[in-house]
Amino acid sequence: MTNTARTLKYLRDHGWKAEVVEKYLSYAKRRRDLFDVIDIVAINGKNILGVQSCGGSTFAEHDEKILASPATELWLASGGLLWLMGWRKVKLFRGSKAMRWKERIKEYQLKEVK
Repeated sequence: MTNTARTLKYLRDHGWKAEVVEKYLSYAKRRRDLFDVIDIVAINGKNILGVQSCGGSTFAEHDEKILASPATELWLASGGLLWLMGWRKVKLFRGSKAMRWKERIKEYQLKEVK
């Protein structure tokens, strides 16, 4: 299961209707996010949410990318919510060998990107 699939499952389990908006550009052999920031757009009847999904080891890189993008301020100023959701494996409990995937969510505010 990919980080994007984990994020979709998390959002849907928490009452969001979510779809992937990231595109694969075959001629460039790379992926392109919506506004270069958003992988998934979700709605719940009250809010619209943009989500950048990543692995735990690239969380800081994605955070810098989001903060540096001019689209971030525009998205937030337009009333959209914006999350960075990172996924990593953690032990089920101390001393355990069993592992599970755990999300880390950072929600962006307009005041921090201005």
